[in-house]
Amino acid sequence: MRLSRYFLPTSKEIPSEATIPSHQLMLRAGMIAQAGSGIYTWLPLGLRVLKKIEEIVRQEQNRFGAQEVLMPTIQPMDLWKESGRYGCYGEELLAFTDRHNREMCYSPTNEEMITDVFRRYVKSYKDLPISLYQIQWKFRDEIRPRFGVMRGREFLMKDNYSFDLDKESAIRSYQNMYQCYLRTFNRMGLVAIPVKADPGAIGGNMSQEFNIIAETGENELYYHKDIETMRTQSLDSIDLEKLQGLYAASGEMHDPATCPIHEKNLVVKRGIEVGHIFYFGTKYTRSLNALVNGPDGSLVPAEMGSYGIGVSRLVAAAIEANFDDRGIIWPESIAPYKVGLILAKSKDGVAIKLANDIYAQLQENNIEVLYDDRNASTGYKFADMDLIGLPWQVIVGKNAASGYVELKNRKSGELYQIHSEELLGKL
Repeated sequence: MRLSRYFLPTSKEIPSEATIPSHQLMLRAGMIAQAGSGIYTWLPLGLRVLKKIEEIVRQEQNRFGAQEVLMPTIQPMDLWKESGRYGCYGEELLAFTDRHNREMCYSPTNEEMITDVFRRYVKSYKDLPISLYQIQWKFRDEIRPRFGVMRGREFLMKDNYSFDLDKESAIRSYQNMYQCYLRTFNRMGLVAIPVKADPGAIGGNMSQEFNIIAETGENELYYHKDIETMRTQSLDSIDLEKLQGLYAASGEMHDPATCPIHEKNLVVKRGIEVGHIFYFGTKYTRSLNALVNGPDGSLVPAEMGSYGIGVSRLVAAAIEANFDDRGIIWPESIAPYKVGLILAKSKDGVAIKLANDIYAQLQENNIEVLYDDRNASTGYKFADMDLIGLPWQVIVGKNAASGYVELKNRKSGELYQIHSEELLGKL
């Protein structure tokens, strides 16, 4: 994509309403535009990152045998009355009546809806286990939306629901999703710490959050130092049983009086919740009468788990974990483009030809590139490219006549002088 034709409204000014780095940088980098309190329009650059994250989440859900569905954003409140959660969710639930005076709500979560689907079509234990997920926009009427998409009212979420015949099978589904989440965040270049958590309004007696370490995180985390060490290893070499056995908790779940970790091994950091998994057994299948025929012919309620990932929240969390005083530093797997191609001498015919040739070559080899061909100062181009944080910058300028370019690594700041013929191999 040529930047001269790209809708990228960047800004040098720090927006007064933005108090944390991700919110400031997403607005300054032209990723989002505020439409209302806690509601945002995703602009081209931001949407590319959102779609990259969404696709990694989808691939890993599919890898672990989950099947994608798409449920409605509007739900009848009758289901919430049937489950017993009517009136329990609080004012964050946006409820209204339609023209026929039926009570409806804008979906904040889908346990009732998916259980209703399950009870209609699944009648035998032979059809289990089943794992169904969606990636869908949700709405929670936060009283004080803040921190941009980190805590907005409208957000994109992956929610998965597992159904099993018995508790032992349901625990296996829970463990599979635990492993799936480690893979998912690892592919995004993020280190996520799994900690024990309060299940809240979802319910259940087994619950873990996945937190991305960031100084601006709203959760205080307490965990054994070995968790960080293990999370930097290859996923194939991680002892999952040992990892889950290490103590980790957040907020009120941590009791200093009973903490089993010696203080020399205890790590206390702040984190951003990006995923939450629950096992809640028959909480919804009993209340909604979602029964299956067991092996002995008896009717039993299916055992359930629920697994959420904040897809839009992950965009902000990734920035909070990867930025400097010049702007964003994207992990390569979720970057909007891999390469930022900068024409540093916009009036030099030789430089223009070389930059155009490199642009065509990168496109032909399916390397995502954003080409800054604007008639603007070199300093302005460098500032914009650092702000949006693409992993690699290719600078075509003073040595264009000899075929040489500069290749800059955005994260390390390392600068290489290489011949344009070597560029493709390097990238």
